[in-house]
Amino acid sequence: MFAKKEDEVVKKTKTPITQNSLVEDFKNLGLRAGDVVIVHSSMSKIGWIAGTSVAVVNALMEVLTPEGTLVMPTMTSDNTDPENWKNPPVPDEWKQIIRDNMPAYHPDYSTSRGMGRISETFRNYPDVLRSNHPQSSFAAWGKYKEKICDQHDLTPCFGENTPLEELYNLKAKILLIGVDHINNTSLHYAESKTNIDNKPIQKQGAALFDNGKRVWVSFEDLDYNDEDFLQLGIEFEKEYPILKGKIGQADSKLLPIKELIDFAIPWFEKNRK
Repeated sequence: MFAKKEDEVVKKTKTPITQNSLVEDFKNLGLRAGDVVIVHSSMSKIGWIAGTSVAVVNALMEVLTPEGTLVMPTMTSDNTDPENWKNPPVPDEWKQIIRDNMPAYHPDYSTSRGMGRISETFRNYPDVLRSNHPQSSFAAWGKYKEKICDQHDLTPCFGENTPLEELYNLKAKILLIGVDHINNTSLHYAESKTNIDNKPIQKQGAALFDNGKRVWVSFEDLDYNDEDFLQLGIEFEKEYPILKGKIGQADSKLLPIKELIDFAIPWFEKNRK
């Protein structure tokens, strides 16, 4: 299966993509040394890369330099309450067994799920920190990595005292490589800040360490919803010019997080009932 997928990527790639060509692409898009940026990506959309995900991470770090800061989501959506699982659902008789036996989250070795190869490669790099949320962690490298990762409240996981709030305060950039606003996690921060009556709440749970002991903790969080993110993004881009270009063969966007969040909060309040 992997060989077949790679063969399809090769056939769609005009010339091999390299770390050097990626550096030029990132610069041409508008990424600069010293920037703070959160990246969402689809590696297959970039094309065939010599060095695969390592070349992408190396290129990003080369452009940003240690004076910049690179951030990626490294979420562990398998460490959630199986009562809410839909992809895939599990039989009812499995659910308590899962709660009793799910390994506790650890930032050093818990694997992310559904974040893509670039993110999973990045979190394993030397000098990368990862926040301590059992479900919704972020990893960071560079100047502000401690500031971004040191505090991550359990709930709301995308609200205040989280990496997303620090990125907003730092006026970071958002880089979408081969993906669109449906994958733009920063919009969940705007959801948490909206003033809407009766926000939907979801019962949650996760395995984590408490004083060195593995425990299952139940809690409540917002029931986050990305169904309208694409429409929000379309309307934002009509009012705010953003940078667009190619990273390899991937249609990509670079945009400011503060302006997006400041647009999204009243947009949600107007359009969500």
